[in-house]
Amino acid sequence: MKTKNWQAIENARQGALEVLLHNVHGPFQGLPRTAAWGYPEPYTRDLMLSVPGLLVSGNNQLIASVKRTLEVLSLNQSKKGHIPSMVHDPENLGASDTTPLFLLAAGMFRKFTGDDTFLEVAVQKALTWMEYQSPSDEYLVAQQPTSDWRDEQWVLGFGLYVNTIVYSYLRILNDHKRAELLKKAMQHFTITASANPHHLHEGMVVKTQPYYALWSYKIYSSERFDLLGNSLAIVSGLASATRAKHMVDWIETTCEQMKIKGELAIDLAPNFFPFILPGDVDWKTRYAMFNMPGDYHNGGIWPFISALHIAALVTAGKYKLAKEKLYTLTDLITISRNKELKYGFNEWYKAQNGQPMGQDWQTWSAALYLYAVDCVEKNTSPFFSE
Repeated sequence: MKTKNWQAIENARQGALEVLLHNVHGPFQGLPRTAAWGYPEPYTRDLMLSVPGLLVSGNNQLIASVKRTLEVLSLNQSKKGHIPSMVHDPENLGASDTTPLFLLAAGMFRKFTGDDTFLEVAVQKALTWMEYQSPSDEYLVAQQPTSDWRDEQWVLGFGLYVNTIVYSYLRILNDHKRAELLKKAMQHFTITASANPHHLHEGMVVKTQPYYALWSYKIYSSERFDLLGNSLAIVSGLASATRAKHMVDWIETTCEQMKIKGELAIDLAPNFFPFILPGDVDWKTRYAMFNMPGDYHNGGIWPFISALHIAALVTAGKYKLAKEKLYTLTDLITISRNKELKYGFNEWYKAQNGQPMGQDWQTWSAALYLYAVDCVEKNTSPFFSE
């Protein structure tokens, strides 16, 4: 760790604001850019995941951009309530996480402004759409592979990340009864038998580990670790305090083992592990092009996820560890592909060497860095802890 001076974090916070203000107007209807150069388009999921950081920024221009982005999404919502993958393009549909993220972001904006009826018609349509995403007509939401933020990785059936977003929006929109029923459904174990003669309901709890499964559907599941989904499970309160603390300890222990084996170069957890290796049952041929071990969705280090992991550490009461991770993240976001930049806020970094591999000045990297700083400063996770 190079820096332990809070001033370095203050400097990086100003750097994040510079990135976000640069990205706040792009070439598509003036909507925010996903990244300064590589992604000029307004990707819905990126901008919705950025909302907590934009709201805690205190910058009126960024806060106004949240309102406008949500309003444009509501105008481009499908007749059935689905939210498009691009804010400006009502024909670009098919994502499993855009509608739940819209609902979560709308709930956060309502809480931030005190306007409990903001976009009420669009919110109700989106809630109806989400109820139809449950194949059992109950509470767990299902998805198709590569339809969430992992556009190069298979998550089949009931995915952890999407269902934690659903749980979070139900809470922030005050549908506590449905949230509790979803939580109860998720607390069932994954089914590990080769047949299910008793027609048990599958869940997302892994019998032998403290974390939730990446996905589960009938007798099939993946018990690889999803840092984003499990961090959201902690931050949202879906994971109990005891489970959260055991999970935090497990992550630290496992990452130390990965460092010893040369699989991890820095003190930040990969987004996903153990890595899928060629020859594994869940390896896809296409992964050789985009998703090699330690890369991209197969174990890359994503600053926006590291920021939410820091928020989870704060939620779990691990304040000292959260601050240490924030210092490490601050060091990481200085590294960029464009060597002329003081702060890279790159999209993702290779796990084995910590080198930037994505686009510099990524909006969600900068926005959620602001959120992580706010969490560590205040020892709370705004919007979720309330």
